Amino acid sequence: MVSKEEVLEGIRQSIGALDFEGASKSLKDALNIGIDPAEIITDGISKGEEIVGQKFERNEYFLSELIMAGEMTKQLLDILKPHIEKGKVKPKGRVVIGTVEGDIHDIGKNIVIMFLQSRGFDVVDLGVDVPVDKFIAAVKEHEPQILAMSALMTLTAPVMGEVIKRLTETSLRSKIKVIIGGAPTTPEFGKSIGADYQTTDPVKGVEKCLEWVESGVDG
Repeated sequence: MVSKEEVLEGIRQSIGALDFEGASKSLKDALNIGIDPAEIITDGISKGEEIVGQKFERNEYFLSELIMAGEMTKQLLDILKPHIEKGKVKPKGRVVIGTVEGDIHDIGKNIVIMFLQSRGFDVVDLGVDVPVDKFIAAVKEHEPQILAMSALMTLTAPVMGEVIKRLTETSLRSKIKVIIGGAPTTPEFGKSIGADYQTTDPVKGVEKCLEWVESGVDG
């Protein structure tokens, strides 16, 4: 019988190699030996996503491979969805989420969305390559408690700061919490642009969102 680490490594390497059949088999093996779906996502799928991102940054993968990886991961998440417990409660809060302008990466964003929805959040997904104005318009229209932004590339991460600056200029900043994530972001970067929280761990990110809405967004 394969070990937990072997199965998770199989998921990681298969995603990194864009091998859907291999990743799917390893994911099902993980479920069969009782690995928690959250762990499959954080230690398997997310880490595989990081490998894809690293290859993209090194120009080993290009746009077509990135899109392929995103579609593959969506299918893996669909396999996992029935195994994630969904709370039978009214939405805890609303989150507007998107990948910033110039960045078409959505693997991490989709993982976060699944976690948010599984924990009872109403999620408004703006997609990828989202301009600053579209983020602002969505915050005005949907009145979320939380705005979540994602970026894969160092080049696009500063757009998050532009969004936060525009929120301040339009008097919206004090009404919401802002959480950011993605490989090039760090806690220090988050502080420098005025974000409330930064993480590359989808579970920690969702826990922070829960903490905010349960204590009151202003708390």
